Amino acid sequence: MSVSTVGVLPVVVRTMGTAQEVEITGRIDVHTVPDVRLLLHEIIDTGCGDVLMRLADAEIGDATGLGVLVEAYNRARRAGRRLAVVDMSDRTGRLLRASRLHRSLVLREAVDEPTVVAVTA
Repeated sequence: MSVSTVGVLPVVVRTMGTAQEVEITGRIDVHTVPDVRLLLHEIIDTGCGDVLMRLADAEIGDATGLGVLVEAYNRARRAGRRLAVVDMSDRTGRLLRASRLHRSLVLREAVDEPTVVAVTA
């Protein structure tokens, strides 16, 4: 599954054994959050296992970008799933630490590479 908002925010989802990997690239801000939110809700509501987010090529542009991550984390918990950031840029890491979100959002254990890839353009 892949979603793009007018070529600005590509989101790629890969299935990994018992988890789903979500790779977000581009800027997450007030303009792109609605599309990211819808996709994350769909992934959380219809999938199973952990949701692992890769944000190495993403830029959190404002508070709404952080808010959508927290909202997705809480939604996943209510669904009995775990959502965690497994890869991020240095800037995103500093932002998560400054807001103390790294305590709940960042996965500290090793993650296997994807074994099955399902991507549609």
